[in-house]
Amino acid sequence: MRTHRTAYLGIFTALAMILSYIETVFPFLGGIPGVKIGIANSMSLSVLYLMGYQAAFLIAVFRIVLTGILFGNAASVLYSLGGAVFSLIIMILVKKTEIFSVVGTSIAGGISHNIAQLLVATLLVENLSVLYYLPVLLISGAVAGLVVGVVSQELVKRIPGRILDELGVNSLEKSGK
Repeated sequence: MRTHRTAYLGIFTALAMILSYIETVFPFLGGIPGVKIGIANSMSLSVLYLMGYQAAFLIAVFRIVLTGILFGNAASVLYSLGGAVFSLIIMILVKKTEIFSVVGTSIAGGISHNIAQLLVATLLVENLSVLYYLPVLLISGAVAGLVVGVVSQELVKRIPGRILDELGVNSLEKSGK
């Protein structure tokens, strides 16, 4: 089972990297600085529901570091890691409440991701004036979270039972509860 789990982690990481690359080549929300859907986060969110928080953390970190090395720079890695770690913590906490669906968890993650990135920006530029961008990032985080959540919810629903058995996921976990 460990071999299957490792293989699926590799597949989800590769898919996340591909989605991340596509989004850098074809920005969906061009024109608004720093705003993007972040569709690659659907892999981390799906893995959170399918394989747990440790696997989701690995997917997020590997994707960010590898895409940063291949297509980005040190600053992009810092912003992305700050956002990913904070949003994963928030999503794990939200998921544990069992009140929210995958979509609700994702919206919380999208908003918290943007808040964390804004805090990283504040620290890097040593200027509080970047906080004026908060309303734009809260709205875009909610919209991006909605899109990522819908994609992730569908992905989690459509993963075949055979694969879930290989991952050791029972039907209760798959339902998102």
